[in-house]
Amino acid sequence: MPDLSRRFLLLLGCLLLSGCAGYRLGSTGGFADGRSIEIHAFHNQTTEPRLTEELSIALRQQVHRDGTLLLETRDRGDILLEGSITQYIRQGLTFQPRDILTVRDFEIQILAKVKARNQNSGEVILDREVAGRTLVRGQIDLTEAERRATPLLMEDLARKITDLLVNEDW
Repeated sequence: MPDLSRRFLLLLGCLLLSGCAGYRLGSTGGFADGRSIEIHAFHNQTTEPRLTEELSIALRQQVHRDGTLLLETRDRGDILLEGSITQYIRQGLTFQPRDILTVRDFEIQILAKVKARNQNSGEVILDREVAGRTLVRGQIDLTEAERRATPLLMEDLARKITDLLVNEDW
């Protein structure tokens, strides 16, 4: 009887361990897998300052975090990512209970025209508008509240751009 128990435990252990045999670390994107990407600074067509730098930082962090694409510089990337920030929209969501003109919560939305192309063939891989958004609690100093929310806004946009690059079938 003890021999049967050992066999059962061995079989159970093999079944449990074989369930993870096909697991891969990182995203499972098809085209982007094993490729490198070079990210150029986006053009800022809005009146809001510092958006280009914040987006560049967020995109680099997100590509690094995802792990599917290798980050390159100096025209060595297989994919070239560039674009422009086209709109920065601030919209009131909730208002003070006794003052319908004073906004309590804002949604900030950013729109970017994103273009990615294969540097070797020149083929356009991605060409579309992508939106990022975040919520901001209205405070006495709205400028400071927006400044604090900008990294979250750019992180959302960068995540969406990276997801498109590594997961979409072109």
